[in-house]
Amino acid sequence: MAELITASNMQAPDEFYQQLNSLYQALDDDQSRDVNARLILLLSNHIGDQQVLSQALKIAGEHVKD
Repeated sequence: MAELITASNMQAPDEFYQQLNSLYQALDDDQSRDVNARLILLLSNHIGDQQVLSQALKIAGEHVKD
């Protein structure tokens, strides 16, 4: 069974954060939601493993505040 990696696993996290931040700076709320959806779908497709994706959804949902 594949497991979701939750420990730091990025080669250049600061660079990625800067790129992500730059992407969103000029976007309005609707554009940000569109980019979020596209990014989620692209990365989900890259991962491809339904068990890993289900684990990610579960963990992400646990941190939603009412």
